[in-house]
Amino acid sequence: MPDDDLTLDEKAREEIHDLGPAQAVPSDEVAAAVIGRFPGTVFHDSHGQPVVYVERASWHDAAAFLRDDQQFTQCVDVTVVDHLHDSTRLAVAGVAPERFEVVANFLSHPRNRRIRIISAVPQSDTTIASIADLFPGVDFAEREAYDLLGVTFEGHPDLTRILLPDDWEGHPLRKDDFPARVPVTFKEDPGPR
Repeated sequence: MPDDDLTLDEKAREEIHDLGPAQAVPSDEVAAAVIGRFPGTVFHDSHGQPVVYVERASWHDAAAFLRDDQQFTQCVDVTVVDHLHDSTRLAVAGVAPERFEVVANFLSHPRNRRIRIISAVPQSDTTIASIADLFPGVDFAEREAYDLLGVTFEGHPDLTRILLPDDWEGHPLRKDDFPARVPVTFKEDPGPR
């Protein structure tokens, strides 16, 4: 068969769905495999690191694919970015900008690779699937993002506040939350500073 002579990288590139005229072709075979597996994903190279923008509905499945099929055994971090007043925001072709982006960085020791997965989350529905069942180490990172930015991680085993008091209203790292409106007393803190 003619396809038998293709390398893994070339096979992954052949599986990529229609990228459109402005879409960059991934130079990384892991990013190409993610794009080939999940339609609607977009590749971007960020200073030499592959970044894949996945749809919110594919967030959990993309993380499972990286862990199970691509040997990414660690999710180093999960965080949320609020782009409410971001005038210098990077515009990636093929990615519809939303107020929030959930960002996860994955690491593969066997492959000596890193990859970043980003998913846009609209202000009107700030929910996304939790990946704590796949990568238990992100438990506290998801709780922190929920506490400080108000993004709900569906399926999280204990999605409760981690830094602020349980009766706190609002999310202080949102750019529309008013800074210094009241002094913040963190848990276990004797008083506001």
